[in-house]
Amino acid sequence: MPQSTISVVIPSYNHSLFIKHTLDAIFKQKVEINKIIVIDDGSNDDSVEIIEQTLPKSPFPCELIVRENRGLSATLNEGLAKTDGDYFAYIGSDDLWLPDFLANRIELLDSRPNAVLAFGHSFLINEHQEITDCTRNWTSYADGDMLPLLLKGVIPLSPSVVYRRKAVEKYGWNENSILEDYELYLKLSKDGEFALDTNVLCAWRQHGWNVSKDFSRMLDEWISAQNRVAGHLGISPDELEKIQAELKFNSTEDLIRSGKKKEAIMLLRENIKSAKSISKVGKMLLKLAIPAHIFQWNRKRKFNNSIKTFGKLEI
Repeated sequence: MPQSTISVVIPSYNHSLFIKHTLDAIFKQKVEINKIIVIDDGSNDDSVEIIEQTLPKSPFPCELIVRENRGLSATLNEGLAKTDGDYFAYIGSDDLWLPDFLANRIELLDSRPNAVLAFGHSFLINEHQEITDCTRNWTSYADGDMLPLLLKGVIPLSPSVVYRRKAVEKYGWNENSILEDYELYLKLSKDGEFALDTNVLCAWRQHGWNVSKDFSRMLDEWISAQNRVAGHLGISPDELEKIQAELKFNSTEDLIRSGKKKEAIMLLRENIKSAKSISKVGKMLLKLAIPAHIFQWNRKRKFNNSIKTFGKLEI
């Protein structure tokens, strides 16, 4: 049986501090990669120079494209169009794959013909490669049907995903979307399974530049994406209203943690009827009474404990 093939795209944008680590991690993958394309999306730091110095070390065919800024979704669509193979993966220029990442994901997809993608949990790392957390510490994923969790805002992190090319080519990325993956995940969830790999084989870097730091913006985009895709998913307006009210109520806690109490109170008032129980409302009100600096202190404490336990991610 012919071996499955995969191509990899790295969208690069102002990550000169991290891009070499990302590329080196790709070079250490334990499967043959058809092609690696790095698309620099208008960086104004020295990313391009570092990429040019690093790519000659690649054991796989490589190409660098340097152009003006067009945004992440446009970059991904360009990369998808310029590659081939059975599978497609992309990784941000500040994230990392462990050496077994592609091999495990491809093996999983080969064994699951109904799967549109393979994914898993991710480490979270800081600027110094220190492991500050892992997604499995605070969320659960489903193997197979991920739509119910997606609608609740439980979303795989992008470096954890490998796509079946035929599935993702059907839709591509919405270039008007702020969060590139969510709408695509919603669409793909109707077409097939999300195959869960229980191994933690990638790392998503948290720093001040991540869009996901702005939770209000994220929530707005989740709602907008759901509105755009509801018809495709067969969700009625009444069902969608209930889904979004519950999503907004549960998101109150994230707004509280981020110190946006005024927004949290407004969201709570508007969506309190969607609470599953009185006790959930009580817990939310209690959290509103806790000073923001306590949440920040607790978050920092957990990060420091994780760093002490796991140290740096060595690849």
